[in-house]
Amino acid sequence: MEFRYLGHSGFKISEITFGNWLTHGSQVENDVAAQCVRAALDAGISTFDTADVYANTAAETVLGGALKDERRESVEIFTKVFGPTGPKGHNDLGLSRKHIMESINGSLSRLQTDYVDLYQAHRYDYETPLEETMQAFADIVRQGKALYIGVSEWTANQIRDGHALAKDLGFQLISNQPQYSMLWRVIEAEVVPTSEELGLSQIVWSPMAQGVLSGKYHPGKPAPEGSRATDAKGGARMIERWMSDEVLTGVQQLKPIAAEAGLTMAQLSLAWVLQNKNVASAIMGASRPEQIAGNVAAAGVKLDPAIMDRIDAAIGSLAERDPAQTKSPASREA
Repeated sequence: MEFRYLGHSGFKISEITFGNWLTHGSQVENDVAAQCVRAALDAGISTFDTADVYANTAAETVLGGALKDERRESVEIFTKVFGPTGPKGHNDLGLSRKHIMESINGSLSRLQTDYVDLYQAHRYDYETPLEETMQAFADIVRQGKALYIGVSEWTANQIRDGHALAKDLGFQLISNQPQYSMLWRVIEAEVVPTSEELGLSQIVWSPMAQGVLSGKYHPGKPAPEGSRATDAKGGARMIERWMSDEVLTGVQQLKPIAAEAGLTMAQLSLAWVLQNKNVASAIMGASRPEQIAGNVAAAGVKLDPAIMDRIDAAIGSLAERDPAQTKSPASREA
């Protein structure tokens, strides 16, 4: 495993982060989830990402149980706040001071820890003054409940505004967690340059485009049984944008490129996002422990410029690049 600094800080995280969105507390039984966490640790992963909204807090509980016997200082635990949790009442969502302060306490209890290494604003809240949100984060840092603060899916201008307020309040934003893959490149034009200027790194989610870049889906053929595309609990909805024959045909063109590089297609997709110097880590999920060891091999891989050019040629116009696609819901209920 390789490690990278997160933003302009002295904090290092593993190049591959284990994330439990769409799996723990919902798709995967708890004992299998614990086996996946064990496999991640055995593979050298030290960084774990979750959120209170995942499976309505159950994902945090599963991760906390799986990590409870690990030396706390040897792992990095990330969680997030924004989405509706609990009974989903009128104050059970957003980035108000009330919701943030109550949410950090709930997350710490479920994760069985005194602090999280990184606490992230899961989306931008248009209905709460940014000053209120950033003051609450500053207080959480001073209380020692979070060591660092990050954001997720914020635009370049939102990152700039948040960074300025954080600086005035005596702490720094060190990360953004956006979607990023060969097929979803909307952060490249604005978010990445702004982050590089201000000292934030990207921790990217869905580097395999919900599994499409693994190559297991073929144009004109039904999705394999048990795959995300057949999951009625939410996976199928998340992956449907990539399931056209046009996209799947382009993805199949990556197979010989991966073979030439000595990689699986999943490894190639993870290695590709890690070529971006502003990316500190790629988040990888797993529903089976045996999925982990192979994908972790993408850490430390350096792709030749010729390989990167061939990937661009294969994907071409299939990739979404519009920076306007980086956005948070206009309403907390959206």
